[in-house]
Amino acid sequence: MAEEHTFAWGTTHRFNDYSTYIRNKFGGRVQKISVNVGLSCPNRDGTKGTGGCIYCDNSSFTPAYCNANDSIAVQLQKGREFFSHKYPDMRYIAYFQSYTNTYAPVETLEPLYREAVSNGIAGLIIGTRPDCISPELLEMLARINRIVPVSIELGIESTSNQTLERINRHHTFEDTINAAQLCAQYGLETGGHLILGLPGETESDFLEHARRVSALPIKTLKLHQLQIIDGTPLAAAYRQNPNSISTFTLNSYIATVVSFLEHLSPDIVVERFVSVSPTEKLIAPKWNRMKNFEVVALIDKELELRDTWQGRLF
Repeated sequence: MAEEHTFAWGTTHRFNDYSTYIRNKFGGRVQKISVNVGLSCPNRDGTKGTGGCIYCDNSSFTPAYCNANDSIAVQLQKGREFFSHKYPDMRYIAYFQSYTNTYAPVETLEPLYREAVSNGIAGLIIGTRPDCISPELLEMLARINRIVPVSIELGIESTSNQTLERINRHHTFEDTINAAQLCAQYGLETGGHLILGLPGETESDFLEHARRVSALPIKTLKLHQLQIIDGTPLAAAYRQNPNSISTFTLNSYIATVVSFLEHLSPDIVVERFVSVSPTEKLIAPKWNRMKNFEVVALIDKELELRDTWQGRLF
């Protein structure tokens, strides 16, 4: 094993980890509280398409305390009650997570974001699609950013337009480039979300994702494995022909992630490596009952075994 040393991001960790980054940014512990304001997506309501992304079941990752029928203030209070037993001095970030949280007129959105701010949160994270970003929206968010830090989380999912079409996404990677650049112009921190293992993609595609994402002006990145969730179009296709859709084994996913990290810019903070869905909804892969920290431990081990690190081949 190579002698431990400090990497470009300032720690001895072999990838640029989110927990260190977010603690330094806020000067202590922070926890996200998911907020659901009942918005839709343009590939669900017929504006661009219907049915949504072929893999998506929003309920599979929406916390129980997160109910669109409750006000934002109530959702934040329920979230605080849910997490308060961990650390009494915890600060909280409102995470507008479900569906596309910029998919409404600015005059509709601003009161929602400001309601969260008025409830004592430390920051805002707003999950959205790259094709639902506008200068008017970002100008409004830039004003809120002077009160609390605001981050935009873009659902990139893939850098391949062929894949984006295949999964019924109805936006392009060029939309992602434009959105990320626009967010940067308004001084807003931007993150991305990427799924590894989408239908038709190979190892070379995953490494190309790393290279293309590295060229974007983004600060954070979430990764997760393709999951086949009951009730989705992807699940229907899988049941009809299981051989048509491949999913990772745990070992193959760990190996892929490590190779991905080698090609990823060392400036990008990696927030997450896996997503965990409810057991009763998950069809494949079954190993995803493992929590993120367990997968991180395996990734750390593989990085050490290969004596490699994030950005080594960048």
